[in-house]
Amino acid sequence: MHVHILGICGTFMGSLAQLAKALGHRVTGSDANVYPPMSTQLEQAGITLTQGFDPAQLEPAPDLVVIGNAMSRGNPAVEYVLNQGIPYTSGPQWLHDYVLPGKWVLAVAGTHGKTTTSAMLTWILDYAGMAPGFLIGGVTNNFPTSARLGETPFFVVEADEYDSAFFDKRSKFVHYNARTVILNNLEFDHADIFPDLAAIQRQFHHLVRTIPNNGLVISPAADKALADVLTMGCWTPQQPFAVINKDTDPDAATPEWTATLLAADGSAFSVQHNGEEIAQVHWSHTGIHNVNNGLAALIAARHVGVTPEIAAQALQQFAGVKRRMECLADVHSIKVYDDFAHHPTAIKTTLAGLRAKVGDEKIIAIIEPRSNTMRMGVHKNALNHSVTDADDVLWYQPPDVDWAMDEVINKSPVPAKLVHDLDELIHCAISLSEPDTHIVIMSNGGFGGVHQKLVEQLKKHAL
Repeated sequence: MHVHILGICGTFMGSLAQLAKALGHRVTGSDANVYPPMSTQLEQAGITLTQGFDPAQLEPAPDLVVIGNAMSRGNPAVEYVLNQGIPYTSGPQWLHDYVLPGKWVLAVAGTHGKTTTSAMLTWILDYAGMAPGFLIGGVTNNFPTSARLGETPFFVVEADEYDSAFFDKRSKFVHYNARTVILNNLEFDHADIFPDLAAIQRQFHHLVRTIPNNGLVISPAADKALADVLTMGCWTPQQPFAVINKDTDPDAATPEWTATLLAADGSAFSVQHNGEEIAQVHWSHTGIHNVNNGLAALIAARHVGVTPEIAAQALQQFAGVKRRMECLADVHSIKVYDDFAHHPTAIKTTLAGLRAKVGDEKIIAIIEPRSNTMRMGVHKNALNHSVTDADDVLWYQPPDVDWAMDEVINKSPVPAKLVHDLDELIHCAISLSEPDTHIVIMSNGGFGGVHQKLVEQLKKHAL
C-alpha cells in the first residue's frame, strides 16, 4: 500500500512514517519545512520527502493519505484529497488500525514529562529483554530512532492530549486502547484548542473510560486535577505514587508507591512499595520531576512483569532524551544546556533540579515563549515564579507574540532583561557569564539556531 503523510516532519508523524515503512508499505510525505533531525531519520529509512503542499505530490493518488493535526482546511494538498475523494485518516487512527491491534499498549499521558517517561519505560522493557515496540515524541539517546515495531506484543506510546486532526477533535490518546496507563500530571495547556482545564480533564476522562479493568492506572497521589478526573469514574485498578523528602516533610502521606530522595538534586533515590524499600536508583539525572518520571516508569514496567530491581538497574543506564537538559558544550567552565521546557511548571522544575545540583554556581536562563499557549500570554502571571532558581534571566520576545512581556521584566524576582534580537541575546549571555556558569536555553523550537551560535561565540570569546 502507498501511504502518503501530510505533515511528516513532526515528531509524531515522522515516527509513524517509520512504522509504516517497517510494515512494508511504500511511504512518502511532505511538510512545510523539511529539516533535520527528523528529515535525516526519514531519508535513512528510505522515505521520499517533498517540500511544501503542492497537490502534484498526490498524483498518481496514493492508497491512503495520513493527515497530520497541523494541517487545516485551505491547505492545497488537503483540499485536493477531499475533492478527489482520496481515502484519508488521522495519525492516531492509523496507529490504532495498523499497528496496535493485538498489542499490550503502555501509554504515557500528562502535561509534562511524556517524552522522557516514555523513553524511560521503553528502555526498562528493552533492558529486561522484552524488545518492545514504541513511538516516542522525541529522540532518545538509548535508541537510534524514535519508533519501531518491536518483537513482542508490548508497545509503548507517548499519549498526547492534543487533537487528532482537523476532522477529529478528540485527543490522540483515546485511539490507543491502552492497558497500562501513566497519568504523569495535569495542568492547563494547549490554550489554542482547550478553553480551560475542565475541557482537558474531560479528554483525560475519555482516556480513562477506554482502559480495561484488567489494566492499570498509575498517577501521582497529590495531583488534584488528575484526582478530579478519576472521581468522574474509573473502572480500572489504580496505583498512586509520590516522591517524599523525609527531611522536609517527615509526616508526608505514603501511597502504595513512594520514592525517597537519597540526594537533594534527585540524582539518587530509593523506591518503596507499601513502605518496604525494594530498589535504589543512582543515575546522572536531576530534578524531582525526573524522580517522578522514573518511579512511574518503574511501576508501569512491573505491571508487565519487570521486577523493580531490574527496572532500577535499567534507569541507572538511561541516557536521556535530546533537548531535555542536554549539555551541548562546556567552554572553559561555562556549560550550555538545551531544554524543551515551554510551560512555567516545566521551567521551574528544570531550574530547581539544576540549582540543587550546582549549588551556588551561576545559572543564566534564556527563555523563548514559543508554544501556542505561551504566545497567547495565558501563563504570563506564572512566569516570574518559574525562574526564582536562576541568577539572571534573558527573555526573548519573538515578533509574533500576542502580548508585551515588559511586565514580566518589571516584576521579575531575579535580574531580567527583555531582548528582541538574537545577536544581542548572545552578547548579553556572554557578558553575564563567568567561570562555573550554567546557561540553560529553553524553547520548544529551533530558536534561530541560538544554541550553536552561543557556543561558537563563547569559544571565540574565550580565546
